[in-house]
Amino acid sequence: MSGVSLLELLVVITIASVLFGVGVPSYRSVTNSNRIAAEVNGLLGDLQFARAEAIKEGQTVSVCASADGTTCTNAPAWQGGWIVFSNANGDTTVDPGDTVLRAQRPFDGTDTFQASNNVGVVTFNREGFTTGIANGALITLHDQTNNSNWTRCLSITRIGLMATQLSGVTTNGFTCL
Repeated sequence: MSGVSLLELLVVITIASVLFGVGVPSYRSVTNSNRIAAEVNGLLGDLQFARAEAIKEGQTVSVCASADGTTCTNAPAWQGGWIVFSNANGDTTVDPGDTVLRAQRPFDGTDTFQASNNVGVVTFNREGFTTGIANGALITLHDQTNNSNWTRCLSITRIGLMATQLSGVTTNGFTCL
Protein backbone atom coordinates (compact mmCIF):
# COMPACT_ATOMS: atom_id res chain seq x y z
CA MET A 1 0.00 0.00 0.00
CA SER A 2 1.42 3.38 -0.97
CA GLY A 3 0.59 6.66 0.68
CA VAL A 4 1.82 9.27 3.06
CA SER A 5 1.50 8.97 6.80
CA LEU A 6 0.41 11.86 8.96
CA LEU A 7 3.88 12.06 10.51
CA GLU A 8 5.57 12.33 7.09
CA LEU A 9 3.11 15.05 6.05
CA LEU A 10 3.80 17.06 9.22
CA VAL A 11 7.58 16.79 8.67
CA VAL A 12 7.24 18.06 5.08
CA ILE A 13 4.99 20.94 6.17
CA THR A 14 7.45 21.89 8.94
CA ILE A 15 10.42 21.89 6.55
CA ALA A 16 8.48 23.94 3.98
CA SER A 17 7.48 26.47 6.68
CA VAL A 18 11.08 26.92 7.80
CA LEU A 19 12.30 27.39 4.22
CA PHE A 20 9.50 29.85 3.50
CA GLY A 21 10.23 31.78 6.70
CA VAL A 22 13.90 32.13 5.78
CA GLY A 23 13.38 32.74 2.06
CA VAL A 24 10.82 35.56 2.11
CA PRO A 25 12.95 38.07 4.08
CA SER A 26 15.97 37.24 1.92
CA TYR A 27 13.95 37.79 -1.24
CA ARG A 28 12.68 41.13 0.06
CA SER A 29 16.25 42.20 0.83
CA VAL A 30 17.42 41.30 -2.67
CA THR A 31 14.56 43.10 -4.41
CA ASN A 32 14.99 46.19 -2.21
CA SER A 33 18.72 46.29 -2.92
CA ASN A 34 18.18 45.93 -6.67
CA ARG A 35 15.53 48.67 -6.75
CA ILE A 36 17.71 51.14 -4.88
CA ALA A 37 20.75 50.38 -7.05
CA ALA A 38 18.67 50.86 -10.20
CA GLU A 39 17.32 54.23 -9.00
CA VAL A 40 20.73 55.65 -8.07
CA ASN A 41 22.44 54.22 -11.14
CA GLY A 42 19.69 55.62 -13.38
CA LEU A 43 20.51 59.18 -12.34
CA LEU A 44 24.26 58.52 -12.39
CA GLY A 45 24.02 57.14 -15.93
CA ASP A 46 22.01 60.13 -17.14
CA LEU A 47 24.46 62.57 -15.51
CA GLN A 48 27.39 60.79 -17.17
CA PHE A 49 25.52 60.88 -20.49
CA ALA A 50 24.87 64.63 -20.09
CA ARG A 51 28.53 65.31 -19.33
CA ALA A 52 29.68 63.25 -22.32
CA GLU A 53 27.19 65.01 -24.62
CA ALA A 54 28.33 68.44 -23.41
CA ILE A 55 31.94 67.58 -24.20
CA LYS A 56 31.13 65.83 -27.49
CA GLU A 57 28.80 68.54 -28.83
CA GLY A 58 30.76 71.45 -27.34
CA GLN A 59 27.65 72.95 -25.76
CA THR A 60 25.93 73.16 -22.41
CA VAL A 61 23.79 70.16 -21.36
CA SER A 62 21.64 70.08 -18.23
CA VAL A 63 19.90 67.47 -16.10
CA CYS A 64 17.00 68.72 -14.01
CA ALA A 65 14.27 67.35 -11.80
CA SER A 66 11.08 67.14 -13.86
CA ALA A 67 7.60 65.93 -13.04
CA ASP A 68 6.28 65.91 -16.60
CA GLY A 69 9.30 64.92 -18.70
CA THR A 70 9.36 68.22 -20.62
CA THR A 71 9.99 71.06 -18.13
CA CYS A 72 12.21 71.57 -15.08
CA THR A 73 10.72 71.88 -11.60
CA ASN A 74 14.03 73.30 -10.26
CA ALA A 75 13.20 71.58 -6.97
CA PRO A 76 15.71 69.45 -5.02
CA ALA A 77 13.36 66.41 -5.05
CA TRP A 78 14.48 64.07 -7.84
CA GLN A 79 12.15 61.10 -7.17
CA GLY A 80 9.52 62.69 -9.44
CA GLY A 81 11.75 62.05 -12.46
CA TRP A 82 14.26 64.09 -14.43
CA ILE A 83 15.21 65.11 -17.94
CA VAL A 84 18.48 65.57 -19.82
CA PHE A 85 18.39 68.41 -22.35
CA SER A 86 20.68 70.47 -24.54
CA ASN A 87 20.77 73.89 -22.95
CA ALA A 88 22.07 76.46 -25.45
CA ASN A 89 21.84 79.47 -23.11
CA GLY A 90 22.85 77.60 -19.93
CA ASP A 91 19.79 78.59 -17.89
CA THR A 92 17.64 76.29 -15.77
CA THR A 93 14.72 75.92 -18.17
CA VAL A 94 13.93 74.02 -21.34
CA ASP A 95 13.57 76.81 -23.90
CA PRO A 96 12.30 76.62 -27.48
CA GLY A 97 15.17 75.16 -29.49
CA ASP A 98 16.49 73.09 -26.56
CA THR A 99 16.23 69.36 -27.19
CA VAL A 100 15.18 66.87 -24.51
CA LEU A 101 17.69 64.04 -24.92
CA ARG A 102 16.39 61.69 -22.22
CA ALA A 103 13.53 61.56 -19.74
CA GLN A 104 13.23 59.45 -16.58
CA ARG A 105 9.83 58.52 -15.21
CA PRO A 106 8.97 59.12 -11.53
CA PHE A 107 9.78 56.38 -9.03
CA ASP A 108 6.92 53.92 -8.46
CA GLY A 109 7.34 53.60 -4.70
CA THR A 110 7.73 55.97 -1.79
CA ASP A 111 11.51 56.37 -2.00
CA THR A 112 12.83 59.92 -1.64
CA PHE A 113 15.76 61.34 -3.63
CA GLN A 114 16.73 64.72 -2.10
CA ALA A 115 19.61 66.98 -3.18
CA SER A 116 21.72 69.05 -0.82
CA ASN A 117 22.34 72.75 -1.45
CA ASN A 118 18.83 73.00 -2.99
CA VAL A 119 20.14 71.59 -6.30
CA GLY A 120 17.37 70.92 -8.82
CA VAL A 121 19.52 71.32 -11.94
CA VAL A 122 23.00 70.03 -12.78
CA THR A 123 24.53 71.74 -15.80
CA PHE A 124 27.70 70.67 -17.61
CA ASN A 125 29.63 73.11 -19.79
CA ARG A 126 31.46 72.15 -22.97
CA GLU A 127 34.53 71.16 -20.92
CA GLY A 128 32.54 68.76 -18.71
CA PHE A 129 32.63 70.93 -15.59
CA THR A 130 29.46 71.60 -13.60
CA THR A 131 28.16 75.13 -13.44
CA GLY A 132 25.83 76.65 -10.87
CA ILE A 133 26.73 74.31 -8.00
CA ALA A 134 29.81 75.98 -6.52
CA ASN A 135 30.14 73.55 -3.61
CA GLY A 136 28.97 70.46 -5.45
CA ALA A 137 25.93 68.45 -4.46
CA LEU A 138 24.95 65.26 -2.70
CA ILE A 139 21.71 63.60 -3.78
CA THR A 140 20.51 61.18 -1.10
CA LEU A 141 18.15 58.26 -1.71
CA HIS A 142 16.14 56.94 1.25
CA ASP A 143 13.72 54.06 0.98
CA GLN A 144 10.36 54.10 2.72
CA THR A 145 11.84 52.71 5.97
CA ASN A 146 14.50 55.47 6.11
CA ASN A 147 16.92 52.79 7.30
CA SER A 148 20.62 53.58 6.80
CA ASN A 149 21.14 50.08 5.37
CA TRP A 150 19.14 51.19 2.34
CA THR A 151 20.47 54.74 2.04
CA ARG A 152 22.53 55.51 -1.06
CA CYS A 153 24.00 58.82 -2.20
CA LEU A 154 25.28 60.31 -5.41
CA SER A 155 27.97 62.98 -5.07
CA ILE A 156 28.70 65.52 -7.80
CA THR A 157 31.70 67.84 -7.62
CA ARG A 158 32.37 71.18 -9.34
CA ILE A 159 34.72 69.54 -11.79
CA GLY A 160 32.13 66.95 -12.83
CA LEU A 161 33.26 63.92 -10.80
CA MET A 162 30.38 61.70 -9.76
CA ALA A 163 30.29 58.73 -7.40
CA THR A 164 27.71 56.59 -5.64
CA GLN A 165 28.15 55.99 -1.92
CA LEU A 166 26.82 53.82 0.86
CA SER A 167 25.52 55.36 4.08
CA GLY A 168 28.34 56.57 6.35
CA VAL A 169 30.93 56.71 3.55
CA THR A 170 32.74 59.90 2.51
CA THR A 171 33.59 60.38 -1.17
CA ASN A 172 34.60 63.57 -3.00
CA GLY A 173 34.27 65.48 0.28
CA PHE A 174 30.66 64.43 0.87
CA THR A 175 29.46 62.08 3.61
CA CYS A 176 26.36 60.03 2.84
CA LEU A 177 23.91 60.08 5.75
